[in-house]
Amino acid sequence: MENSTRRLPSRELAADIRDARRATLAFTAGLDDEMLMGPKLDIVNPLLWEIGHVVWFQEHFILHHLDGRPSLRQEADALYNSMRVAHDDRWDLPLPTLAWTEAYGRDVQEAILARLDPVVSATDSYFYKLVTFHEDMHTEAFCYSRQTLGLPRVRFTPIEPVQCTATGPWPGDVEIPSGTFMLGASPIAAFVFDNEKWAHSCAVAPFKIARAPVTNSEYAAFVEAGGYDNRAWWSAAGWAWLQTSGVTAPAYWLGAPGAWQIRQFDAVVALPPHQPVMFVNWHEANAYCAFADRRLPTELEWEVAATAEPGAGRRTLSAVKRSRPWSQIEAHAEVGRHANLDGAYGGPVDVAAFAAGDSAFGCRQMIGNSWEWTASDFLPYPGFSADAYREYSEPWFGTRKVLRGGCWATRARLATPVYRNFFTPDRRDIFAGFRTCATP
Repeated sequence: MENSTRRLPSRELAADIRDARRATLAFTAGLDDEMLMGPKLDIVNPLLWEIGHVVWFQEHFILHHLDGRPSLRQEADALYNSMRVAHDDRWDLPLPTLAWTEAYGRDVQEAILARLDPVVSATDSYFYKLVTFHEDMHTEAFCYSRQTLGLPRVRFTPIEPVQCTATGPWPGDVEIPSGTFMLGASPIAAFVFDNEKWAHSCAVAPFKIARAPVTNSEYAAFVEAGGYDNRAWWSAAGWAWLQTSGVTAPAYWLGAPGAWQIRQFDAVVALPPHQPVMFVNWHEANAYCAFADRRLPTELEWEVAATAEPGAGRRTLSAVKRSRPWSQIEAHAEVGRHANLDGAYGGPVDVAAFAAGDSAFGCRQMIGNSWEWTASDFLPYPGFSADAYREYSEPWFGTRKVLRGGCWATRARLATPVYRNFFTPDRRDIFAGFRTCATP
């Protein structure tokens, strides 16, 4: 079922389309042919192919799916359809030049903007948002790729950040009471991904959750206590992964105890102690929890902590659910005030920053800075049905873990508390960390 719950202004849709493309092009500016292809790795795409893919996706779902038009470039379907072109084959394709690919992008963008009516239908609103968000996801993937390949950091948005005055750790837990909570997206939302449908009633037992994500210094204590050598902290699957991978610390950590460093894109810096630990996979997060006598939150608990409000006397949950962690009056993220998004700061900041973005229960940075692993498998909600982009969710159910919240490179228009990201539990190249819950 194709879904958009309300018509959106054509000016907003057009501005977002242009902005998403500007960010895409920022990631390939100045790269030579070798950098545009890069090595064949499971966790990246050739950047040259990926640009063509996001253009093709726009063309496919708007010009072809809505209008029945053939491709503006005869070879595009064979080159860029990710549903048909296997990942490892993308390096062996006869890819056109960057100039050709950018010209293809300009032609498609001109065509999809030209068909926008002043009054946009609900169907068109849905598909214009879909292709924009798809490109936003690839913008973040470009960022992962540049980190993986050690390429220079890119400023991909024109947003000027506000000075972060709050630094340091943000320790402690908040208490969440029991109650009933509507997990998932509401039909009144402007756009909903199929795996977010629909909000359904869930019973919530009381729990305690950390006010902030686990920091680098907290995770370093686990590493320095022999965490990667002690079988007791690891699940069977985690220990099997660890023995195969042979890793001894988070990805991109260098140095030794007391003098840890981290590679950030093409630079090596001292490990910032109070920033959220990142580049750890689900197995590592789970092992840390065992070491600290903590546990990962379920995605239900995570969404409750991010969006629920306390009821009378704080003894139960209110029926109110916020659209963002901060107040309903300021629903949209103001980068630099509520959250670290849109690449404005060029990387993560300390976990004490962005007090204005606190949830009703006092959890900080539920949106932005770093993605957060949850305990939950990526599974459909009750009554799931796939939308037009059938390959988005359905093929991956049961094989991935859910992450919530977004990271510093996530676009603000995409980051909502109901957005479900999902990766296999071995992925450690993404800008992901975690927060913990107290064990019963």
